[in-house]
Amino acid sequence: MSKLLEEITGDKDFIIDLMYFGTQNMLLQDIYGKVGLGNRCFVRPELKEILENLRKELQKQNLRLKIKDGYRPPKAHELMLKIIPMEGFFARSPERSQHCHGSAIDVILCDEMGKELKFPCNVDGYEKHFAQEIRNGEWAAFRQHLERGKYSWESAQEKEAIANRNLQRAILESVGLKALEHEWWHFNMPDKEHYGMVDFDPTGKNMFYSKNNS
Repeated sequence: MSKLLEEITGDKDFIIDLMYFGTQNMLLQDIYGKVGLGNRCFVRPELKEILENLRKELQKQNLRLKIKDGYRPPKAHELMLKIIPMEGFFARSPERSQHCHGSAIDVILCDEMGKELKFPCNVDGYEKHFAQEIRNGEWAAFRQHLERGKYSWESAQEKEAIANRNLQRAILESVGLKALEHEWWHFNMPDKEHYGMVDFDPTGKNMFYSKNNS
């Protein structure tokens, strides 16, 4: 039986730095540590194969790809919704999140030394002061900041950031991934609807299982 998910490990082309492992995220909590995933990146085998096709182009341009999120355990997603119930920030349920299906990744291009290139905002729009405001129920400033995550956002003063954003989209779409128009960091598999949600049990013989066998 084929594996539901396969692991991507860090190497000369890929850096694994999951944002929900540790506390430098909009939740200010180590969610993936709590649920037993840690800093391990899993995706559908088909998505891993697609990512393998990126290596040649990354090397050609002296770039590396930092993966900030891959598969997200449904339990983790439920915890995230409780901490940040802001409509539209996280998918409204694990079933609706492609991360919980293993068919999506969040990424950012880096130089060959691993330094992140300049982009319009951080992945997920993370800034510690916004995270603290949200915990106090203050959403307005962060909602405005998230406009920077959209491909439609433009600024004559940030040409480098916009150029990097567009370059990343071109590179990832060249291997068949699909961009999300309001999150420059998020990419889905082209046939994402084919894959069902994957459950996670770090203590079980098979960590990953699907109730609907998708």
